[in-house]
Amino acid sequence: MIEDDPSDEISDIEARIEALAEIAERCRKYILASKIAIGSGATLLLITILGLFGTGQTAALGSIALVLGGIVSLGSNVSTLRQTDEAISAAEARRSALIGSIDLRVVADAPMKLV
Repeated sequence: MIEDDPSDEISDIEARIEALAEIAERCRKYILASKIAIGSGATLLLITILGLFGTGQTAALGSIALVLGGIVSLGSNVSTLRQTDEAISAAEARRSALIGSIDLRVVADAPMKLV
């Protein structure tokens, strides 16, 4: 069997790290949107409870749905972000191990060629 070139595996790992980083960034955006939804829903619910602006039962139900939806989305994306961060750490550790296993030499140690 021919062993894979470590540089090919390192390239694959780097591509995976980039894909995971995109997923993590998307999770961060959803987390922010979830926090905004929770805050907006809570504010609307408070306005409804206090009877300001003549809002009714529909606004109260909508605000409760907004808060609950925001909480569910927040929890899901925080969990996904944690898992993604762990996967990135594992991939970076594997990449470092592969780089460490390559027999690298310092350019200054290379024999000089005279032209």
